[in-house]
Amino acid sequence: MELNRRNFLKISGAIAAAPLIKGGKSANAAQKPKQSENLYGCLVDTTLCVGCRKCEEACNKRHNLAKPNESFEEKAVLEKERRPDETSYTVINKYYQKNIGSLTWRTKPTFVKFQCMHCNDPSCVSACIVGALTKTGKGPVVYDAKKCIGCRYCMVACPFQIPAYEYNNPLTPEVMKCTFCFEYINDGKLPACAQVCPMEVIVFGKKTEILDLARNRIKKKKGKYVEHIYGEKEVGGTSWIYLASEPFDKIGLPKLDHKAPPRLTETIQHGLFKYFAAPIALFSTLGLIMLTTNFLKGSDKSNKKENNKDL
Repeated sequence: MELNRRNFLKISGAIAAAPLIKGGKSANAAQKPKQSENLYGCLVDTTLCVGCRKCEEACNKRHNLAKPNESFEEKAVLEKERRPDETSYTVINKYYQKNIGSLTWRTKPTFVKFQCMHCNDPSCVSACIVGALTKTGKGPVVYDAKKCIGCRYCMVACPFQIPAYEYNNPLTPEVMKCTFCFEYINDGKLPACAQVCPMEVIVFGKKTEILDLARNRIKKKKGKYVEHIYGEKEVGGTSWIYLASEPFDKIGLPKLDHKAPPRLTETIQHGLFKYFAAPIALFSTLGLIMLTTNFLKGSDKSNKKENNKDL
């Protein structure tokens, strides 16, 4: 068979794709993780939250994070929407009802706590090519700084835009996010934010139990809650679930598909890194093909013909 440019590219593509196909079939990380019966979670009832910021303060102390410029007693910070970052694993935001008729009314606000959602099938874990992020059997998504290479794929993959990076730490930067106080959970304790909440906005427990609790609240208090439990099905389910009295997309929680994010990119990534020798094998094979088919010689002849035409 004459090895023209088209055939050459076909052969090259087939050889290059082989390890990826093999990796896609065998890479365990590409499979949806099994859910443990001991999965824990938190129910956040936003109708009870008063925006006291006690959860922010407890989280800050629990993880020895840098103290904010404003005191945790300062409520003016709630007037501007915030996101968790490398210095704040959880934040409270305030939302007012909007667009009632032709007017905008500033009535009783809704306060919403934000943190890592600790998804059942986490995109960040799927995107991490070195296994620095893992989903534990009890629910928390934990981070191992020793494995992290700083690629920040987890930041891009997260549908909730949670992981933050220590850009101001040039020597040992880490990805920062809520840990779900996994050490406390392992010891049978509550997360720091749930321990301190004076309004009992946060209910910690087995995921099945808090889901039942959420359903009962909706059933018993018709009209108080939107008949939807946020996080029950979004992106395959999350460890943190929410109740609210108004649409979730109006209080900072994004509309997301019920299916977990696509895992194709993970298959490709793990295939490449698992079979890192593939490029060497590819170039060796191509070199052999060119030698046995006199490819280089043929190219020289075609180049000479083209040069003669130009003359």
